[in-house]
Amino acid sequence: MSQIIDGKAISEKLRGELKVHAAEFERAHGRKIGLAVVMVGENPASEIYITNKTVACETVGINSFTHNLGKDSTAAQIVALIEKLNTAPEVDGILVQLPLPEHLDEREILKHIDPAKDVDGFHAVNAGALLLGMDCLAACTPAGCVQLIKSTGVDLAGKHAVVVGRSNIVGKPVAILLLHENCTVTITHSRTKGLAELTRMADILVVAVGQKHFITGDMIRPGAIVVDVGINREDGKVYGDVDFAAAEKVAGFITPVPGGVGPMTITMLLANTVKAAKSRAN
Repeated sequence: MSQIIDGKAISEKLRGELKVHAAEFERAHGRKIGLAVVMVGENPASEIYITNKTVACETVGINSFTHNLGKDSTAAQIVALIEKLNTAPEVDGILVQLPLPEHLDEREILKHIDPAKDVDGFHAVNAGALLLGMDCLAACTPAGCVQLIKSTGVDLAGKHAVVVGRSNIVGKPVAILLLHENCTVTITHSRTKGLAELTRMADILVVAVGQKHFITGDMIRPGAIVVDVGINREDGKVYGDVDFAAAEKVAGFITPVPGGVGPMTITMLLANTVKAAKSRAN
């Protein structure tokens, strides 16, 4: 049976450390670190996520500012708000909640965020810096995945990591981060031929495809570290991209859904906000 990688417990430990850093910043600079969240329209899942972020901010001593804009807001209106937040002294991090309404171009909107305040790590400047191995604000979910993998205590150097999914939000950045950990990385996707053969070769398997139980037990190498990024809602329940019941019998370590990657995503957002605040202060 697998050892469960407890994202909640690891997240709580990291948040305790961030709380100390946030308090030190407040004492040194006479103000709290600030995170601004921009929400456009109404999306129940996004609203829950923002509530969780707000609570998390309060827990570690970060001010959270939420700006709600109507679903018919224009790109110009959103950009005007972002530019105002870029220069706001009390704001250290800016997050535009995705997805945006269909009439808006996410890439066009996100490029207006000051890269120094881009705590989601989606700006082209931060994405490019990540690729080049430079210090930057890395995308939160991929960074959280790597933290979970490291928590196993396994030496990652030379390990074969297979990433299932090639999105700009998870697949590509987590592959780059694993390269920085000296893994040999294979990126797979919907058009990959012989996918099961590749996943069975993985010492580390990261799955982010958005499809319930896409990875079955027979696709996993015995003893592998399996990180399931998927969040699939069906009949009031949440399922991962990995068939947990089957995978648990094969993998050496595995993240549950929920309780695995999810808590770490918000924690890494907080970590990025603290990092951004310290960089601005210096």
